[in-house]
Amino acid sequence: MATSLKNLSSYDAANVPDASDMRFAIVVAEWNHEITFALRDGAVNTLLKHGADEGNILVDYVPGTFELTAGARAFAQTGKADAIIVLGCVIQGETRHFDFICNGVTQGITQLNTQYDIPFIFGVLTTDNLQQAIDRAGGKHGNKGDEAAITAIKMAALFKRVI
Repeated sequence: MATSLKNLSSYDAANVPDASDMRFAIVVAEWNHEITFALRDGAVNTLLKHGADEGNILVDYVPGTFELTAGARAFAQTGKADAIIVLGCVIQGETRHFDFICNGVTQGITQLNTQYDIPFIFGVLTTDNLQQAIDRAGGKHGNKGDEAAITAIKMAALFKRVI
């Protein structure tokens, strides 16, 4: 969570496992693409920075944030990833649509985490306005994509150790 006390891109690199033997899938929502593509770039660059092979980072797209769950499940079924990162952005509007999308994708990703023996990383911004999203997609609060990639590496390492 980005607050005045925490930047999404700040972490201790010494506490991040080597990702050279890990495979990642990233599912990106095309809706709010100016934000989600910045999250994607942050995640990919962070994975590469920590040793992931470019050929072991699979990226694909779904139309919107609600579809992230189905896209992530499709990747899980291939068995080609040690962790799956979902990246989306939902910005509050004038209707309750925001609540339904946020609740649906949160529940969907949570359910996938209980159904598969790989971690699904929630990299979805749920903001009140476009500026908050910009601030969390490489702006003044860092990049949620960076945070999601670090979480994916750490969780993939955990699963390799215990499963």
